[in-house]
Amino acid sequence: MAVKDKYQPVLDLGTSLNIQNGDVKEEDGKLKVWGTAKTQYEKNLLWDKIKEIGGEKPSDIMADIKVEDTTVYARHTVKSGETLGKIAKHYYGNAAKYQAIFEANTDILKNPDLIHPGQELAIPNL
Repeated sequence: MAVKDKYQPVLDLGTSLNIQNGDVKEEDGKLKVWGTAKTQYEKNLLWDKIKEIGGEKPSDIMADIKVEDTTVYARHTVKSGETLGKIAKHYYGNAAKYQAIFEANTDILKNPDLIHPGQELAIPNL
C-alpha cells in the first residue's frame, strides 16, 4: 500500500477542514504534508487522525501544520439543543469547564444557561 493511500483519511480530513496553503508530497516512502489550520483544535484533529493510522510516533509521515488563529483553541457556532457544558465536553473532555467558555464570551453571553443557535463562541485555550 502506498503511504499516500494509507493516510488518505488524513488528507480527506484536511480537505473537509479547509486547510489553507496545504500540499502533499511523497518522497522516499514518506508522506510530507503541510498547511495551515484555522485553530489549534483543528490541528489536533489532524494529528489525532495521523496517530490513529500510524501509531503514536509514525515514521512514514512528516506533517508541518501551522495555526492561523492562536488566540483561541477553537470557534464554535451554537446548534439547537447545545449547552455550554456539552460544548465544553466536546472540546475539553470535561463539561465542568463550561465556565471558561462563558468567561471568554461575556461580550455576547450574560448567563451561562442562556445560549442560542447561531451564536459564535470563542473556545479559549486552557
